[in-house]
Amino acid sequence: MLRGLRGLRGLRGLPLCASPRRLRSGSSSQGEEKPDTTWKDRAEIVIIGGGCVGVSLAYHLAKAGMRDVVLLEKSELTAGSTWHAAGLTTYFHPGINLKKIHYDSIKLYEKLEEETGQAVGFHQPGSIRLATTPVRVDEFKYQMTRAGWHATEQYLIGPEKVQEMFPLLNVDKVLAGLYNPGDGHIDPYSLTMALAAGARKYGALLKYPAPVTSLAPRSDGTWDVDTPQGSVRAKRLVNAAGFWAREVGKMIGLEHPLIPVQHQYLVTSTIPEVKALKRELAVLRDLEGSYYVRQERDGLLLGPYERQEKMRVQDSWVTDGVPPGFGKELFEADLDRITEHLEIAMEMIPVLKKADIVNVVNGPITYTPDILPMVGPHQGVRNYWVAVGFGYGIIHAGGIGKYLSEWILQGEPPFDLIELDPNRYGRWTTPQYTEAKARESYGFNNVVGYPKEERFAGRPTQRVSGLYSILQPRCSMGFHAGWEQPHWFYKPGQDTQYRPSFRRTNWFEPVGSEYEQVMQKVGVIDLSPFGKFHIKGRDSVTLLDNLFANVVPKVGFTNISHMLTPRGRVYAELTVSHQAPGDFLLVTGSGSELHDLRWIEEAAIRGGYEVEISNTTDELGVLGVAGPRARQVLQKLTSEDLSDGAFKFLQVKPLKVAHVPVTAIRISYTGELGWELYHRREDSPALYEALMNAGQEEGIADFGTYALNVLRLEKAFRAWGAEMNCDTNPLEAGLEPFVKLDKPADFIGKHALRQIKASGLKRRLVCLTLATDDVDPEGNESVWYEGKLLARFAADLLEGCNTSRSELTLKELAAVN
Repeated sequence: MLRGLRGLRGLRGLPLCASPRRLRSGSSSQGEEKPDTTWKDRAEIVIIGGGCVGVSLAYHLAKAGMRDVVLLEKSELTAGSTWHAAGLTTYFHPGINLKKIHYDSIKLYEKLEEETGQAVGFHQPGSIRLATTPVRVDEFKYQMTRAGWHATEQYLIGPEKVQEMFPLLNVDKVLAGLYNPGDGHIDPYSLTMALAAGARKYGALLKYPAPVTSLAPRSDGTWDVDTPQGSVRAKRLVNAAGFWAREVGKMIGLEHPLIPVQHQYLVTSTIPEVKALKRELAVLRDLEGSYYVRQERDGLLLGPYERQEKMRVQDSWVTDGVPPGFGKELFEADLDRITEHLEIAMEMIPVLKKADIVNVVNGPITYTPDILPMVGPHQGVRNYWVAVGFGYGIIHAGGIGKYLSEWILQGEPPFDLIELDPNRYGRWTTPQYTEAKARESYGFNNVVGYPKEERFAGRPTQRVSGLYSILQPRCSMGFHAGWEQPHWFYKPGQDTQYRPSFRRTNWFEPVGSEYEQVMQKVGVIDLSPFGKFHIKGRDSVTLLDNLFANVVPKVGFTNISHMLTPRGRVYAELTVSHQAPGDFLLVTGSGSELHDLRWIEEAAIRGGYEVEISNTTDELGVLGVAGPRARQVLQKLTSEDLSDGAFKFLQVKPLKVAHVPVTAIRISYTGELGWELYHRREDSPALYEALMNAGQEEGIADFGTYALNVLRLEKAFRAWGAEMNCDTNPLEAGLEPFVKLDKPADFIGKHALRQIKASGLKRRLVCLTLATDDVDPEGNESVWYEGKLLARFAADLLEGCNTSRSELTLKELAAVN
């Protein structure tokens, strides 16, 4: 037993051990059922991994009626990260749709014991996040603006209420608290056993020990899964293998960007002041101190997140694999790494100064580069799904099991969660990048979450445009799917630092200048991060006609087209350019590249279409030229007639600009006169320099994506991921001009959309103009009128946006609702 929290400095803690005292939070977990002795040689689905996430998926699929659900676990259920987790549960998440995952988890855990007869040790005393700085109060206010339209309760409370819920806290430094009723903690082992009991009850087979030794894809899309106990032929695979997930991926040639990190927490013995309490303490998160505290029986459990330079990654597991037999073991405790956090905790919770430590848990958890898990089907591999990289697996398990089961059974996600798409990573995600970002993400666990946040570890990747070295010294770069892209440009004498804020900050005036530049003169923007696909072949027209709600454009023209889900939701928005008969260039946003490519590839396979699909994203650079003087500048550099009659809006032509071959499309997301110039990536510097030199007389200058967003919002141009996504249908998003319900092709979602139109819309997208001096909407804020919640903002708005062509007053909006 380590003596007290007062004498921590220099202590090395406990040696590697097989198992600490299981933490049950006062519950009496029932024993694990004996492994099933039966075997199935065919399955609808094989889930690899018996942690809480994998078992939750088995439970949900079996409960929903899927037959032949098989889960394979290499040793025993909960081995890996589940068994030693601290078990925290919370409704809170800064992401909008991840709140739904947390909500579904908690609602499942509340009823699971009654359903399965297995105790789960679920405690719901609520949780409080502490604000001890003014900027943290701003963050809480920002989060409160986004909470109104969610089903869960959330309150901004004062120091007195904080102390009432956690009377052992020194509130001298506390300015406010963010309180979520219903939050708490659960025993991870008991939770998993209850899910396992439910899965078996509904017919799933949970087989262990059954380590997967090989995976072999078959031509019909099925898989042969080999184990020492036998083989299974599966229609679909789900990799839910925790920190073994990389090794499972390597069996089929995939390098999942995952890395195990060490996380420590400690448990005290009985503390008299805790034992004397009449009700359980709320879970406390001291964000500046970067630790959490919850009650553990009559003591406390405390877990810090140390800074990135002190935290430990288990990088040897990435290069050498997980040590054989590692499953329910721990690393040696290292209290030196967390001493500064414990000292802060002792000042905030004085009873800790006299507490004895009875247990130190230092176990592996798996991180992705951005700390969010990877969930869903993987591009490039048929019927291979992942549910991996859970830094917070306990709170995600229930909701992710439900989410994935609905997606698998219904053929589309129940709601948008592109932030968890495994295809947000690609070949640019190297092991070095993964480690650098995992360190950063772990160390930033409790930093202030600003809008438009940028994190700089691991940057730049190999994904830089041909203009990176030219533009980087004079702009603020943003990170987009591995790419560096200018957000805004600064001029001599302007503040060039990255200064995030909940209020207007140093980029506001420069972005206004860039807006004026494009509106009055001409601007150039680097659009190279666009996702770009080349599709050609005998059936290319038929494929696209069945994929998109719009018609296929004529040869030599471009249009805006949307891929819909079977339920009529907007899965993606792309520009489709018909360059030559049956030869198409498709362009999507950088964050949707592999997300959209997977959908297209699967449709081609499913329909048996004879087409060639190639991803040319990294090969092509793109420059946008926009503004009233754009034609004057470009005409100096090409012999092609660019007049309005000769080069019409939405026309596409191959031509040469300053002797550089380009595919020119007369289109601009700014809504102003403009062209997008697609060219070889290595030609970007020459093309850019020619444009800038030719445009001196016209006053040409750079502009970035922040100004682009202002310009497109002013024109009420929609953006996928903001005003439309898998949570919206195209009719309510105002996309009727791009949806051709009368075209002959039976495109995906057509039947559902006809039913939606016949039933009438229950909501629609509108534009609002706000008068504000210092704080602007960033997206997803609640809209209130006379105490009534009307709607939420879909996207950010910046001062100066003229949305008059479709704006509504709040009174008119109330009438709509």
